[in-house]
Amino acid sequence: MKAIMYTTLELQQDGPITTLWMNRPDVHNAFNAKLIAELTAACRALDADPAVRVVILAGRGRSFSAGADLEWMKRAAQQDVAANHADAQALATMLRSLAELRKPTVARIQGAALGGGTGLAVACDIAIASTEAMFGTTEVRLGLIPAAISPYVLRAIGARQAGRYFLTGERIPAARAQELGLIHEAVAPELLDAAVQQTVNALLQGSPAAQRAAKELIRAVDHERVNDNLVSDTASRIAHVRATAEGREGVAAFLEKRTPDWAGK
Repeated sequence: MKAIMYTTLELQQDGPITTLWMNRPDVHNAFNAKLIAELTAACRALDADPAVRVVILAGRGRSFSAGADLEWMKRAAQQDVAANHADAQALATMLRSLAELRKPTVARIQGAALGGGTGLAVACDIAIASTEAMFGTTEVRLGLIPAAISPYVLRAIGARQAGRYFLTGERIPAARAQELGLIHEAVAPELLDAAVQQTVNALLQGSPAAQRAAKELIRAVDHERVNDNLVSDTASRIAHVRATAEGREGVAAFLEKRTPDWAGK
């Protein structure tokens, strides 16, 4: 990957694994225009890099991300609708860049993950949190709504549960977040990195091409009614994957009782 200089991010590369650290610990990795722009650029660069197989999203310091930066919010409150729309569009674009990244993504969450921080967690494919993490769609308590993050929160927990938390702005402890489906796993703080690594190891056993196709499959099938078109589409998808080099290698490795050539790389 071509070196890019970031001021709000730190990229840590370990072979095929890239950890994307939000690096504003003094403000709990809160969003501002710069962080949003750099996260968007980083996601696009990582997506285009064939050497990257897994992306971990993490935050330096005590918090994953506490949502919007206070100075950014203050400036937004003084802007007209057009300027606010541009800011909101940039945030929504960043979240989509993360959510539609073709490589598997894992959120490593400690401390606060509020507002947009909750959005980042659910935009990742897999979210693993410390038991001390705290989530929340707290926007209504500021007279706002969680608009940009809403597609990803609803995808994770459904409209019924989102209705409660969008309206109350309650904070959600890690254990409850796991029950709701906001996160996949909650572990003791000292076990967080080991749990993330275990998940990454599992991801590295899968075919990169199949993982890309699986992510596309989920987006295509989710909430669709089962009809002739959907049945045909799913059949077409598996047929195409079976005919790929990685599809043939995977089946051959299974039949020959050996490890496929992509596993663990």
